[in-house]
Amino acid sequence: MYDKILVAVDESQVADRVLAAARELAKLSRGDVTVVHLREREPTKFGLTATESEDEAQAFVDAAAGMLNTAGVSAHGSARDTLYGHAAREIIADADANDIDVIVMGSRGRSDWAGLFLGSTAHKVIHLAHKPVLVVR
Repeated sequence: MYDKILVAVDESQVADRVLAAARELAKLSRGDVTVVHLREREPTKFGLTATESEDEAQAFVDAAAGMLNTAGVSAHGSARDTLYGHAAREIIADADANDIDVIVMGSRGRSDWAGLFLGSTAHKVIHLAHKPVLVVR
């Protein structure tokens, strides 16, 4: 069914539910999970901003993959930087490059109206993806 699962996580409140959904989906399909965390950075006159360090981001991914591995799911992951607003395209590129079968990610609960003006990564992924997307709230 889903041999390769891409889990896109951030450090929002929904991350635990996203990982739980990915864990259950992987157990059902005996799939492998790739966890990705993108540090969105904005350019300023002083360089690129970041709300977390590279080490903090990688520790978050390592903990997520570790939780999945402890639950009996084959998982690995990576954290990397992207420019603010480009996360959806990065997630799609990862899915395409790794022949992913399904993308699992969270929604911060913005309404469609708010998503229209603010832009929602989940909303953009749904519209750009050529594969199924499971959005967890």
